Amino acid sequence: MSKNNDKKLKIGIYELTGCAGDGLLILDCEMELVDIFQAADIQSFLMAKSDNIDGELDIALVEGSVSTEREIEELKDIRKRAQVVVAFGLCATHGGIQARFSEEEWQKNLKEVYGDIEMSHTKAVHSKPIDEYIDVDLYLPGCPVSKDQFLNFLVRALGGSPPEVYPNPVCVTCKYNENDCLLLKGIPCLGPLTADGCGAICPNHNVPCYGCWGPAEGANFTSEFYLLQEKGFDMEAIKKRMANYSGTKLQEFFEKFKKESQ
Repeated sequence: MSKNNDKKLKIGIYELTGCAGDGLLILDCEMELVDIFQAADIQSFLMAKSDNIDGELDIALVEGSVSTEREIEELKDIRKRAQVVVAFGLCATHGGIQARFSEEEWQKNLKEVYGDIEMSHTKAVHSKPIDEYIDVDLYLPGCPVSKDQFLNFLVRALGGSPPEVYPNPVCVTCKYNENDCLLLKGIPCLGPLTADGCGAICPNHNVPCYGCWGPAEGANFTSEFYLLQEKGFDMEAIKKRMANYSGTKLQEFFEKFKKESQ
């Protein structure tokens, strides 16, 4: 992400299907917002400006999952114009809550809601993370991404460095904070599976982790699954908890257990 010293980085911020919480997070950087727009050339950001430009970019931040054919084309266009594409937020990195259904479940839900209506605006597709359609250079998970995480990314990008990664699960930070383990109390906490980035904010307040930073690298889903079974939770309850924020990334895991249990 190197840049010419005489030129500002050209950055585009785009929203696909989601709650737009990551874009809103940038606007919530109220004390830093003027500095952000002065430090970088924000070419496109519909939530913040009207004079948007669809030109060449150094960095494209894309939030939201892909859920329509029009979004597929928009995403491919962004990829062509940007040197670096960043999956921004959990919907973009993992598909988000709307991607937790299998293809079969999604087709059934679509039929129940819309019946045989022919889509004239754009055709809906099964929600998926953006790397299902394009190459992604960097990932910033979070639901939404935290303010500190975004500002850290931006400062490092302006200096030509990659973002800080969070390789450890929430459990590591939770132990550093000397919290009691909620799993040992029979509470379905996803700390062992979830990438840290939040500072274990939920367990710090005696609330179980719900996985909103997405799966940690190398997380042992099988062990967590059997542990929750031992605590008395059935497969459907475990699936809803574990796949809630993990989108398509856990579909194969649960399909395997579904077949084995039949």
